Amino acid sequence: MQIYLYNSLSRAVDKFTPIKENLARIYSCGPTVYNYAHIGNMRAFLFADLLQRVMRVVGAFDLQWVMNITNIDDKTIRDSQLGSELWKKEMGEQSDSPLENLLKLTKYYEEEFLKDLSLLGLDLKHFYAMPKATDYIEQMQNLIRSIYDNGFAYISNGSIYFNLMKWHKQDRYGKLFNIDFEHFKAGVRIDSDQYEREQANDFALWKARKEGEPFWEFKLGGENCDGRPGWHIECSAMSAELLGVPFDIHTGGVDLKFPHHEDEIAQSKAGYGLDPVVLWCHNEFLEVEGAKMSKSAGNFFTLRDLIEKGLDPIDIRFAVLSAHYSSVFNFTFDGVEASRKARLRVQDYIYSLFEALSNDELSNSLQSDLIIALRKEIFSHLANNLHTPKALATLFSWLNNHTVQDLTNEEKADLIKLFSELNGIFAAWKIQRQTKESSIPKEIRDLAELRLKARREKNFEESDILRKKIIELGYSIKDSKDSYTIEKL
Repeated sequence: MQIYLYNSLSRAVDKFTPIKENLARIYSCGPTVYNYAHIGNMRAFLFADLLQRVMRVVGAFDLQWVMNITNIDDKTIRDSQLGSELWKKEMGEQSDSPLENLLKLTKYYEEEFLKDLSLLGLDLKHFYAMPKATDYIEQMQNLIRSIYDNGFAYISNGSIYFNLMKWHKQDRYGKLFNIDFEHFKAGVRIDSDQYEREQANDFALWKARKEGEPFWEFKLGGENCDGRPGWHIECSAMSAELLGVPFDIHTGGVDLKFPHHEDEIAQSKAGYGLDPVVLWCHNEFLEVEGAKMSKSAGNFFTLRDLIEKGLDPIDIRFAVLSAHYSSVFNFTFDGVEASRKARLRVQDYIYSLFEALSNDELSNSLQSDLIIALRKEIFSHLANNLHTPKALATLFSWLNNHTVQDLTNEEKADLIKLFSELNGIFAAWKIQRQTKESSIPKEIRDLAELRLKARREKNFEESDILRKKIIELGYSIKDSKDSYTIEKL
C-alpha cells in the first residue's frame, strides 16, 4: 500500500517514494546517554518505531533503520566529570582518564535506555544499526575537512565553525524553521551544543581541547585542532556513513528542527554537495497532566518512575500510539488507564477467537470479504500519515458491532491473521490462546459478549441478569458506548 507522510521540509503530506527500490532508509535522532530517558524522549522513539513498523507491515518495504547514541556532547562530558555519589553507587570509581569516564557513564545509561526500549515494545532486532558517536570520529573529521575545503568553515582558537552567512548566500538556511536573518550578526559564534531559537549564528563543528575533557587529534589547514566534535556534526557523519546521501527519512521531535536538524542540512550539503534527506518527519511534544514536563513542577517521569507507580509499559505504549504523532500528547494517568482497558478489550476478543477455533483452522492469507474490507480500511488510515486514532477507531467500531458469535469460522481465522498483522505495528497484544495465567476466563467473556448483544437489542432485563451472573462469578463489568471492560473483583 502506498505510504504518505507529512514532510517538514515541504510542509505538506508527501507520497513516499524510496530512493532505492523497495528499501526505506530511516535515521532517527537517538538519546543523549547521560541520564535515564524521560517519557518526553520516549514519545520520539515510539513515533520512530511506529513509522518503521508501518513501513514494514503496511508498505511492505525492506528497512534500514538507524538510531544513533550520542555519547559525547556538553552534557555527557559534564556529568562524566562529576565525582558524585550517584556515579560511585551505579558505576563505581572514576579513573584518571576523561575518555574512560565518559565511555563508562554513557555505556551504563545506554544499557538502561535499551532496557526501556524493550519494555516499551520496541524490537531491538529491527535496528539496522545503533551507532555511538565516539566510534565515528574519523568520519566526522572527514566531513569537517570537506566543509572547510569547500570554503564554508573557519578555524578560531583551535575550534572549527560553520560560516553560516557565507552558506546562506549560496543555499537557504532555514528550510525547516523560519530564521530571522535581519538581526544576524556575522562572525558571532555559538559554542554550546544547544541554544535559543533566535540564535542563528556560526555554530561549532569541532571544539578545541579543554583541560579535563576527552579529545582526539585533528590537524586542519595547517593548524592543530585537537579536541572533540560538536553535537550537530555527529548525525550528519553517522547517517551518511550508514545510509548514504541522500537517504529517505529522518525523524525526531519538533524541538530538534532548530538548531539541530537545520544545522544537519546545511553542513551535510556543504560537505557532501547534496541535500541529505528527502522526508523530515517530526513528532510533537508530550505534556503531563496538561503542563510542560519539568522537575520543579513534579511531573517529570522516567519509565522506571511510572513502573514504580504501577503502570505497565505496554499500556504506556498503547496510550502514546493512540494519539496522532503530530498533535501534542497529554500524558495522564487516567488516560493510560483508559488505554489499558481498551487494549485488554482487544486482548479478550483475541482470546475468544482462539477459543472458537482449532489450530488447523488458522490460515496464512485472508479469504473473507468482511475481514479484507476491515483490513483495507485500517491500513489506509495508517498509510495516510500514520493516522493511528482513525485506525483504532475503525477497529473498535468494528469489534463493537461484531461479536465472536456473529462470525463464521473463516472470518474468525482471518481476524486472527489481521490481529497478528496489527500487532506487528502496535505490539500491544498476545496473539495466542488464553493460558491459565490470563486474567479473564472464557465463561466470563462469553457472558460479557452475550450481554453486549442484549444491550444492542435493548433487552435491558436480560442485560441486568447477565451482569449479576458476572458479578456472582467474581468480576465486574463497566459499560461504555457500544463496549465494555471486565475487571476481577
